[in-house]
Amino acid sequence: MKYLVNLIRISVGLTFIFSGFVKLVDPIGTKIKMLEYFSEDVLNLGFLNAYALEISILLILMEFVLGIWLLLGYRPKITVNLLLVLTLFFLFLTWYSAYFNKVTDCGCFGDAIKLSPWETFYKNVVLIILVLVLKKYQANIKPVISGKKIRTALAHGFGLAALLLSIYSILHLPLIDFRPYAIGKNITKGMRIPKDAPQSKFKEIWYYKINGETKEYTTDQAPWDIPGAEFISRKTIQISEGYTPPIHDFSIENDDEGDITTQVLKTNKIYLIISSNPSKINSDAIAKVKLFVSDAKQKNVKVIGLFSQIDKNMESAFDFPLYLTDETTLKTMIRSNPGIILLKKGTVAKKMSWRDLE
Repeated sequence: MKYLVNLIRISVGLTFIFSGFVKLVDPIGTKIKMLEYFSEDVLNLGFLNAYALEISILLILMEFVLGIWLLLGYRPKITVNLLLVLTLFFLFLTWYSAYFNKVTDCGCFGDAIKLSPWETFYKNVVLIILVLVLKKYQANIKPVISGKKIRTALAHGFGLAALLLSIYSILHLPLIDFRPYAIGKNITKGMRIPKDAPQSKFKEIWYYKINGETKEYTTDQAPWDIPGAEFISRKTIQISEGYTPPIHDFSIENDDEGDITTQVLKTNKIYLIISSNPSKINSDAIAKVKLFVSDAKQKNVKVIGLFSQIDKNMESAFDFPLYLTDETTLKTMIRSNPGIILLKKGTVAKKMSWRDLE
């Protein structure tokens, strides 16, 4: 049994470490996902919105650190009990998402691996079974390092390193970018749909009243051909989802010029000053951005702003043209508010947080 327990221990430990790490490098992404869960039409926990980042960091650290502890064999009883609590929490969350179709991407592996709600739920079912086995046979979980002080130092050292990594990623940018706007990605290519891509499939349900009774029919049954049938209503049901390109909500426009997306993506070199929440840009960020834009203009590099909203105060505060882009898209493009992306003919050549501007 000890060999099976060790195999399960390694599998569960590595799963939690990987899941925690891909979110450690991008805690803002987890925060965005938590805000979805807290929204009124999901769990209706709006009072937690102000603490979404702190809750996200806590959950991420627990995943990563408990995975490390499990592999080290550090405090097995506490580790397994906490893993059980955490897995039960994720099991409920993913079941809720899948059953009510509320949050279609739970973000359990960040942006690194995308799973459907039901795939995520079944993954957690397997995990909780494995954790329950570990709980039953936790006496077989032995330390891999005999020295208690070294083991303790490693256990807490990894936790501290994880915390520092998450703080760095929040203040600057993710060390590893799994999103479709990562450096080297071409936005135009990311928006293309292959000719042979699967299409979404739908079926029509028809409701007709016949002899005073309303019944449900499919299109193949052609209820309109039934003598005396009276049409009541129709609904469309999606049977399967077709191909969705990695980038599907990207556009740049304003009232004066309309949509200039194609022009921007064909420009040889252009800086995009991006803000998903312009009202939250602080004075230090504005000052740094102004200096950066001034320097870029002296080098004859075009600069435009992609904001989620624009008003006259914003237009007067920045010495470059402002355009509207979807807020969610802007958050996906760059985590900093504001952030800077250098595009070269639609390819992301550089990304910077405002804090890293010289």
